[in-house]
Amino acid sequence: IMRWDEYKWDWKAIINTRNGGLAIYGGLIGAILVGLIICKVRKVKILPMLDVTVLGFLIGQGIGRWGNFINQEAFGTNTDSFLGMTGGTIQRSISDSMQLGGDLYQEGVNMLWEKPVHPCFLYESVWCLLGFVILAFWSKRRKYDGQIFLMYLAWYGAERFFVEGRRTDSLMLGNIRVSQALSAVIFIVSVILQIILFAKRKRD
Repeated sequence: IMRWDEYKWDWKAIINTRNGGLAIYGGLIGAILVGLIICKVRKVKILPMLDVTVLGFLIGQGIGRWGNFINQEAFGTNTDSFLGMTGGTIQRSISDSMQLGGDLYQEGVNMLWEKPVHPCFLYESVWCLLGFVILAFWSKRRKYDGQIFLMYLAWYGAERFFVEGRRTDSLMLGNIRVSQALSAVIFIVSVILQIILFAKRKRD
């Protein structure tokens, strides 16, 4: 949708996942939609099921992000941190993108191919695994159905908002990073819903 001009004459390219295009938000939306259909068919309560499954999401995301490390992708801007990473694929990617007409050149981002970059995959992996521990502990104390799901949305939304700001491969809509904007909306909506539901439960 964001790059319709590239795909409108080549519909097969839309489903050619070997060329990329797989993103975590699409995976989550797809998993939740299929899960909701199965819950409806099996007559399973949806909110308690979401509370259980998001713990699995966090484990999957925490482990899955290491695929970015193996592929040397989804990295951030240059850093002097001891956590900084580099590699041949990363260096070539930066060098190509900094050339006239490259993505980074067009966005006005200035990067040096010979310097390490932020390991965004690591930040997200650690955050997700930490989130699993916290939410698994809290799940025994949940106050209402859907609370763990909403906490997951806030937890992941907050992390993705900040980490996405460091990445160099964000999908852009004008000057807006699509994933960053979506993360902010998810975080805010989740927090508002938690406040409303907690106040409602307190009144009840």
